[in-house]
Amino acid sequence: KLCAAIMEACVMDVEPVEDVVVPHTLVTPEELQEAIVENPPKWESGQFSDGTPNTPSDRITRPFTLRRLGNGIRIGVAQNTAESQRGHLRLVAPGGRDAEKRLGFKKGSLAVGARAMQEGGSFGKFTREQVELFAVDHLIMVEINCNEESLVMDFVFPTTNVGNTGYGDSKQLGITGTEAVIQIVREILIDFNWEEDALGRSKQSYRTAHESLGKSLEGKSTEMIMEALSSGDERFLSIDVDTVNAITLEDAKNAVMSQLLPSELEISVAGDFNVNDVLEMIFNYLGTVPADANSQYRVTEGPEEFGNVPPLRLPGEFLDLELEDSDPRAVAYVAGAAPNLWGFLADGSTVAQKVSVADKRASDYDKQRRAHPLFGNAALALISEIANRRLFSTVRERKQLTYDANFSLTGFERMKGGWFLVTVTASKEKAQRALEACKETLEALRTSNPISPDNLESAKRVVLNRHEGELRTSSYWATMMSGIQEESVPLKGPLSVTDYHAVIESMTTRDLQLTLECMGLDDSELYTAIGKTVQPEGLVDDGIVKASPMAGMGRGGALMN
Repeated sequence: KLCAAIMEACVMDVEPVEDVVVPHTLVTPEELQEAIVENPPKWESGQFSDGTPNTPSDRITRPFTLRRLGNGIRIGVAQNTAESQRGHLRLVAPGGRDAEKRLGFKKGSLAVGARAMQEGGSFGKFTREQVELFAVDHLIMVEINCNEESLVMDFVFPTTNVGNTGYGDSKQLGITGTEAVIQIVREILIDFNWEEDALGRSKQSYRTAHESLGKSLEGKSTEMIMEALSSGDERFLSIDVDTVNAITLEDAKNAVMSQLLPSELEISVAGDFNVNDVLEMIFNYLGTVPADANSQYRVTEGPEEFGNVPPLRLPGEFLDLELEDSDPRAVAYVAGAAPNLWGFLADGSTVAQKVSVADKRASDYDKQRRAHPLFGNAALALISEIANRRLFSTVRERKQLTYDANFSLTGFERMKGGWFLVTVTASKEKAQRALEACKETLEALRTSNPISPDNLESAKRVVLNRHEGELRTSSYWATMMSGIQEESVPLKGPLSVTDYHAVIESMTTRDLQLTLECMGLDDSELYTAIGKTVQPEGLVDDGIVKASPMAGMGRGGALMN
């Protein structure tokens, strides 16, 4: 049989694989000139909701240049020479999983559609293979994600000429990576081809992710506590297999394209480049995108404003999970209500308002400080740092109940409200005691052992040093600029960057203690959970005594803490 198969293969006709022609550019000069004539671009001043005056439409400003195009696209450009010859572009379309629910799209369609867009990549007359090789030639990395409140596209690229052809005197320079990225963004907005096979790969990715979640102790436990916190709100949960299977190409296309309306978009670019050159590229390529592009997908029914985080059901509850696994271990969680990243609570009030009402002895200076749009954000950043240190020193170092304890906030920017989550990794025998120790630590932070001046000064140093370090990366600049001109993030504006140091330095221990009272730290408001592994039936003990977890194992060894 083998010989027959070989003989058959020898006499088969073999056709050569057709060569893929890699485009030198996605938009020719002639096409660009035609677009400029049809939709003349223009600059407009940048507009903000944090009280900052409008920025001029004809001048470069520092530390970033913020403007709007005539078609409504918000633009932010910053020069960052710390990352030599590298750049980062972020496109944000507000909506995300919240828009699925708010605008009546099929559950999961935006998330699956975003992944299908990344898996695809065919533009106009160019095939997916051509666009993929164009991106590879220009060293461009693309990531498209849909989170709870926005559709986010991140592009990492070189700012130099790449994709050069020929040698010596016949060498022809390719376009810069910056220009290539802006061309890709233009094509995504006006000429993207949706493909069934790309949707298939996207759905397979989500199916695999959901199945893996059910087999992971940490993943399944987190899903369980998030389901309890959100009262089963699908915006905050993973997408199950049946839901993924039900999504059609038309569902995904309609959901994603409804978010890509020029008047809703914000594009932030940072990198080692000449700002004037980048502004000219944006003006020509993105300023010529028609203002009514994708308007046929716009959904007019449903509320325009983002929904809030669901109110927490009180009193809190304890959740228990067991998962079959041969490796004995446990994970514990403590969670409760918290403000969003900018200090908005689920009822629409702000941290600054709550603190001002609670502090009857506030001076005029205190009232002025707390009125700054960055106040809530700064207070929460410092509290996170202090809570993490307290948990580490109490639960791990003093009581030796865990080898990892972490305090984090959900950090929503557009949805009002959020949650805090303390995650503790421990042995099965110590999980309950570690959970109680975490609750005691959080309670002590509010009452018996409040934040000290030393705690505050130490946290300020860490937060400011982290900020200074991240300012060296273009991705951080792009993240900082995202949302500055969005009306859906009313407290984020240029002041959140220019006044960052001043606001952090001005924070007092009383500010933080009063901010803690805005969080659901009372014992009756806490949701707790313990996930444990159980031995599968029929597992035979090999008699080998496994080493106990040592300090630092969760983070790569004792020297990597």
